[in-house]
Amino acid sequence: MKNLLLFCGRLLLLLLLVLIIVICIFSFSPIYTFYKPAPFSGPDIYNPYSSLDTTAVWKKANFHTHTRVDNIRNECPEYPDVVYRDYMKLGYDILTFSNHNELTVHPFDSTLQVNVYEHGYSLFKFHKLVFNPARMMLYDHLVPLLVSQKQWQYDYLGRNADFLVMNHPDRTLCMTPRTMRLLTGYRLIEADCGVSTDLLRWDEALSAGHYAHCLINDDCHDSGNHRKIARRCSFLQAPSARYEDFKPVLLEGCFFSMRIPDFGDGDWSVKYAENARLPEIEDIGLKADTTFIRLSSPARIEAWGQGHMLLASTEGEFLSYVMSPSDSYVRFSAFFDNGVVIYSNAFARYDSSKTATPYVESPHSVNYFLTVLFNLFLLAVICFSIKAFRWLLPHKKLKS
Repeated sequence: MKNLLLFCGRLLLLLLLVLIIVICIFSFSPIYTFYKPAPFSGPDIYNPYSSLDTTAVWKKANFHTHTRVDNIRNECPEYPDVVYRDYMKLGYDILTFSNHNELTVHPFDSTLQVNVYEHGYSLFKFHKLVFNPARMMLYDHLVPLLVSQKQWQYDYLGRNADFLVMNHPDRTLCMTPRTMRLLTGYRLIEADCGVSTDLLRWDEALSAGHYAHCLINDDCHDSGNHRKIARRCSFLQAPSARYEDFKPVLLEGCFFSMRIPDFGDGDWSVKYAENARLPEIEDIGLKADTTFIRLSSPARIEAWGQGHMLLASTEGEFLSYVMSPSDSYVRFSAFFDNGVVIYSNAFARYDSSKTATPYVESPHSVNYFLTVLFNLFLLAVICFSIKAFRWLLPHKKLKS
């Protein structure tokens, strides 16, 4: 019994050492000095809906979808053609496939091909959508504890892609308020990705002056499951489902996002019917310093701003809010009686003579001393673990 316990203990230690070595190998990173973030400021107010056409039809979209891929890490039982048909039945006009570290070919129409993948295998679920990458990065930090590790990934991925989306920050471990205040390099964020509808993580970023649009998605891993499909989407004013047509809309912000209940709770006929008559934004924009939103049906409308503060609310179809000089940004949320929630993008202060939008890359520089120190520490841990691993291995006694 004693020998068995010793064997099990030694085996556990060996496995722990292997885990430590692997984590250290996938932890190398530069260490940055981040500059103090500041709220949006400037004489002008950015209107993401400046190109809104109130007579145009909104296009329903989902940009984070998984399919069967026939490899060692298969995350979905359905192939792309099945997933595509399932979404079209629920009234979607735009669908992109974003499997992990793999570009998925559109099953029917090559003109609708969108090269996008979800980057990240980290144990903390720190994932990003990478749109139109020049190359794919397979390296990932398995335990990205440091903001610098996360920032390095955004910097590298962003240099080789059109734009990035921060995926499900509410479900990502170690996404602290400090992380959201410092991290930059993403253009859109899946702000509603959990139980809460308060969008706290997004407000933390906006309050620090990091401008990003709210793009919520299903992150669907099984389109045949009524609980997983058609739960979150966005509505765009894009001329078509082609990438070149919806890309500028995503970057400009002329769209809104929606959280949808599981209508019918398994009764697909109810789910189809309710998804065909969802509420929408009829008008939204900016007049002088007044932001406003008009809905197709009554709801509880809220205006949120700096510091995750509720600025105004009303019951009805219309709400306006005058941005004072102290208001750095304003965004709207609308809660309908049937459980649907609509989120607008943010109106934010900026200086139009300097930048086209409030989005700027927050400055950060490599701290070479800490970078060398951190990576030497990882190397030392690897060497020590390898030595300990070899010491724990059973050794045959040499015959005299």
